[in-house]
Amino acid sequence: MTTTPEPAATPQTAAGPRPLWTPGLERIARAQLTRFHHWAAGLHGAPAARPGRPGADYAALHSWSVREPEAFWRAVAEWYDVRFSNPYRAVLADPAMPGAAWFPGARLNYAEHALRPALDPARAATPALLHLDERQRTGTVTWAELARQVAALAAALRRLGVAPGDRVSGYLPNIPQAVVALLAAAAVGAVYTSCAPDFGARGVLDRFQQVEPVVLFTVDGYRYAGRTHDRTGTVAELRAALPSLRATVHVPLLGTPAPEGALDWAALTAGDPEPAYEQVEFDHPLWVLYSSGTTGLPKAIVQSQGGILLEHLKQTGLHLDLGPGDRFFWYTSTGWMMWNFLVAGLLAGATVVLYDGSPGFPDTAAQWRVAERTGATVLGTSAAYVIACRKAGIHPGRDFDLSAVGCVATTGSPLPPDGFRWLHDEVRQDLWIASVSGGTDVCSCFAGGVPTLPVYVGELQAPCLGTDLQAWDERGRPLLDEVGELVVTNPMPSMPVRFWNDPGGVRYRESYFATYPGVWRHGDWITLTSRGTVVIHGRSDSTLNRQGVRMGSADIYEVVERLPEIRESLVIGVEEPDGGYWMPLFVRLADGAELDDALRDRVRAAIRGELSPRHVPDEIIAAPGIPHTLTGKRIEVPVKRLFQGAGLDSTVNPGSVDDLTVLRFYERLAAERASRP
Repeated sequence: MTTTPEPAATPQTAAGPRPLWTPGLERIARAQLTRFHHWAAGLHGAPAARPGRPGADYAALHSWSVREPEAFWRAVAEWYDVRFSNPYRAVLADPAMPGAAWFPGARLNYAEHALRPALDPARAATPALLHLDERQRTGTVTWAELARQVAALAAALRRLGVAPGDRVSGYLPNIPQAVVALLAAAAVGAVYTSCAPDFGARGVLDRFQQVEPVVLFTVDGYRYAGRTHDRTGTVAELRAALPSLRATVHVPLLGTPAPEGALDWAALTAGDPEPAYEQVEFDHPLWVLYSSGTTGLPKAIVQSQGGILLEHLKQTGLHLDLGPGDRFFWYTSTGWMMWNFLVAGLLAGATVVLYDGSPGFPDTAAQWRVAERTGATVLGTSAAYVIACRKAGIHPGRDFDLSAVGCVATTGSPLPPDGFRWLHDEVRQDLWIASVSGGTDVCSCFAGGVPTLPVYVGELQAPCLGTDLQAWDERGRPLLDEVGELVVTNPMPSMPVRFWNDPGGVRYRESYFATYPGVWRHGDWITLTSRGTVVIHGRSDSTLNRQGVRMGSADIYEVVERLPEIRESLVIGVEEPDGGYWMPLFVRLADGAELDDALRDRVRAAIRGELSPRHVPDEIIAAPGIPHTLTGKRIEVPVKRLFQGAGLDSTVNPGSVDDLTVLRFYERLAAERASRP
């Protein structure tokens, strides 16, 4: 038996839930999505749009996009004037997954498209990048200057012997040099890969040693939370452990000279050569991203120049409604796929805002301060940050000038209902809240923002165009208004072309296609509602299952973390050898809070009253912290395995977690529990 978790109370009308926000007719009319729909209906066979029915229009357009993928993706390529230097023979020559064949015969270059505004005399001198750090010093890189630096660095890479297919790596924070390095690598057809400088040497080497880079871009250090962090020692370790390197390029962020044998960034980006963009096949690798897996080496996920170009044009233009005149800020580090997605704002012609610093320094309002200072029109952040602001009593709409912000987008984990309400009440009531969900695996979204649709509390607006998102039961039957496995039944252009060093594609197939052959299973529990919206319940491999009733961990967190005494929580369900089921809830308390019987009772009452009596935890345990991956995701399955008797060394890769000492607390607790008679 599968049941849908009870959502938090939402205002109701006779016809169903009342939207928290509805776009006005003018906003709907000017949205790129609306204009694309009318155009595609006239030229590519999309269903005709009907005035005054945006919900039905989007549903019809989405149905067409997954029913006729060749027509849809051809329309996207034409709408955004994708430059194919060599024509394609077909849009989708083979739809079978894995291994779908997109645009065979086509040649193009991602960087060439990202830098097109530099060729427009009216835009060349306008900002492509705005960048600032914790000192709030804002710098500007114009489109013309960005294109010049990319051309100069690409020429330097070619002089170093970098050829198409070679790997180029960045150990850089979220600064303009990182964007230049990515685009220069793409310009020569090299494959870019990145780690943030807060990664330790082991975490970086677990990634970079897999792909054997020939060039390493590094910084001497970075600033975070008001402190300076030297990285010269770590860089020396990386250079010594990467024998494939032909060159190291030094970016003196802290002002130190280049180490012996390293090249200087300024020297490599001097001059004004003519831009040259290697024309590569559609499926030629653009970059390697890494999964946030906690056991074994991270998956090295290869995505293509053409696939990412089309998917990100669709996402930034049609779903986020970005265009020239927008300023796109997403708080991220270069170790998370959202940094790659942030750079994609350039494809839409938007100005990209780069912030290098802590999300909570000098105080919790830091990201709102950046949005105010840069005039951001779209602000992207994490659900955790929104909840932290709510708990800290932040009033961004009152204390900052956020008049330019039209959309706040969130990802990383499901935005709970209280997060929707807080944004609506504390930022602005006429605010588009775009909660999105996707993954590093596709560097995009499966479901998320739609500028022409209403927003309902606790729900993502709709599946994304071109994505046949479904919820399936264990037998592969589609579900509606019930919890099921998130699956995608048709190929997306940004799905991995392969994993690096994965002979025969064995690991790739096991990761996504083992449960339902030929269908992508992502590993999340979702509900598709009869109104077309999507609810994310958390990871299916950490699902809580009591007496046949399944509950996503995210549902527990949303309820528990509303309590002001609970800073963060972690819940697991442990199947025991005797057939029992033990479900503990670990809580990290707010400063000054105490886990006494009264607080335990309030936690239990909240879960019992708002979710399910079956999912009241067996124990509530105070913990010194909650373990996360390096990209900020709660580590649930490894903690569960510790309590099932696995050792820490076999449970987690130390280089993949943010604080190993926190995990050792759970290791000790598991050992103590195992020793009980």
